[in-house]
Amino acid sequence: MSIFGTILSTIFGHAGATTPTAAPTATPPAGQAPAATATPATPSAPVDVAAILTELAAKAPQPLNWQQSIVDLMKLLGLDSSLAARKQLAGELHYTGDTNDSASMNVWLHKAVMQKLAENGGKVPDDLK
Repeated sequence: MSIFGTILSTIFGHAGATTPTAAPTATPPAGQAPAATATPATPSAPVDVAAILTELAAKAPQPLNWQQSIVDLMKLLGLDSSLAARKQLAGELHYTGDTNDSASMNVWLHKAVMQKLAENGGKVPDDLK
C-alpha cells in the first residue's frame, strides 16, 4: 500500500469509515431494463480529520504538532517519518520541487496530504489545506 493510502486508511479507520469507492454495477440480462431499486451509492458522511487527529494527539506519549508538521503527522499515525519515506510520499503526490530541500518539501507535503484527505471524503479545516 502507498504511504498516502496508509495515511488515509489509518485516519478513516479510526472513524469507523471506509474509503469511498465506486458502487458495483449490476448488468441486467440482454433486453431487460435495470431494476428500479438499483441506485448509485451515496458517499458516507465526511470524516472529521481534525477531530480524529486531535484525539490521537491527546493520547500520544509526546507532544506532536500534526497541524503544521508532516513529520509529526506521520509519527502520530505510527508511520515511518524518515526523509526517505517523505521523499516516497512526495513522489506519490507528484511533488515537482527539489526533494533535497526538505523544509520546502515538508511544508508542501503537509498541505498536499490535507488536500488529498479532503478530496477523499475527509472534513479538513480550510486553514490546514
